[in-house]
Amino acid sequence: MQTPKKIAVVGAGLVGSLLAIYLKRAGHIVHVFDRSPDIRNVQFSGRSINLVMSQRGWKALERLNLQQEIQKIGIPVDKRAIHIANEALNYQFYGKEGEAIYSLSRGVLNRKMIDLAEAEGVEFKFEQKIWDVSLDSATLHQGETERGEWFDLDYDIVFGADGAFSRVRHRMQRQSMFNYSQDFLKIGYKELHIPANEDGSHKLDKNSLHIWPRGEFMLMALANLDGSFTCTLFMPHEGENSFEEIQNVSDLNTFFDKHFPDTKAIMPKLEEDFFKNPTSYLVTMKCFPWTYKDKVALIGDACHAIVPFYGHGMNAGFEDITILVEMIEKYGDDWETIFESYQNSRKPNADAIAELSYRNFMEMSSKTADMKFHLQKKIEKWFSEKHPDKWVPLYRRVTFTHQPYAEALAEGDKQNAIMQEILAIDNIEEIWETEPIEHRILELLK
Repeated sequence: MQTPKKIAVVGAGLVGSLLAIYLKRAGHIVHVFDRSPDIRNVQFSGRSINLVMSQRGWKALERLNLQQEIQKIGIPVDKRAIHIANEALNYQFYGKEGEAIYSLSRGVLNRKMIDLAEAEGVEFKFEQKIWDVSLDSATLHQGETERGEWFDLDYDIVFGADGAFSRVRHRMQRQSMFNYSQDFLKIGYKELHIPANEDGSHKLDKNSLHIWPRGEFMLMALANLDGSFTCTLFMPHEGENSFEEIQNVSDLNTFFDKHFPDTKAIMPKLEEDFFKNPTSYLVTMKCFPWTYKDKVALIGDACHAIVPFYGHGMNAGFEDITILVEMIEKYGDDWETIFESYQNSRKPNADAIAELSYRNFMEMSSKTADMKFHLQKKIEKWFSEKHPDKWVPLYRRVTFTHQPYAEALAEGDKQNAIMQEILAIDNIEEIWETEPIEHRILELLK
């Protein structure tokens, strides 16, 4: 048990709430500040992409014996269901038999995490706007407006878990030698919905991530417990086949009739959802350092916001907590060493999952409709089942193991180079499942 501290967590999202539980169980006084109203009392915003929980996220929950509570509000998803125009539905399984990610509604999960944290004795302070922090003293500055009167709130330690546009990080950026970058994709997203059938059942297979890949744009759907699906339309903000092009109901219906005709019958509120819900932006944000002495630390999206195409924003944030807790167990009350070790461990892995997430958009939007890509996945699955000690597919490394992201990325690059050589073999479509191909892959692995 550490010497008790008075700790502030800025941000009542998923990472902030889970971190607060860990800190409270370690014996600290924990206050969580959030500028928004209590999410448990408001309608969710229409900006959601369903979350997927994988092994890294479960590990952080298992240490607190909370995994079963969260599994109750999720749906296991073991495969992609790929909807290619005028072709039969194609399934790609994620891992070995029995391996699945879990689809979770962001709003439902966030409410649950706050409930669990309050049950531990964490104190939440909603509609409390934190505008700044004095790094040397871990003093928060709170007030109604940015230019109005501020009140000082003194703490021993402050964690910034306040997302991609973090106010805590904003203060840290004003130091010398602080590196910061943000990169917006030309792609945005909009939330849409597929409602449940009248009997409450799902209109599509609930245990699949449904993808309609169309090159520069795509539609995606994940199931909810109530029989509905949360859908996300990813598309350029401007140009051909973009949000800019769809200005009215006629434009919208023409676009869906052309590109997603099989969805029209199952999306009765398409027009209402499209024009009511905002078009949101996608950003990758990187920075370093993440900590200041023994006083302030960033965690989750506040220090490594990524695009959602690998489903690892939450998982990476939860893994931050796992590593932080390991450092606490190792270094006890030496918070400066805890923070230094935590950021040095996590930074290369955060950069790696950012790269992986960006690449996965290309895979989901374009490659899933490419027959060569489907063949590559078949060869990888076939070879890995014959030689599980020699070949673990990249998706499985990232999603179903705890291998550091940076190592998984490096191994994935080596594997892809081998696969490109194999796919270039004459008549590979007819001979891929043969001993000569198996031996060639084994040779290339040496």
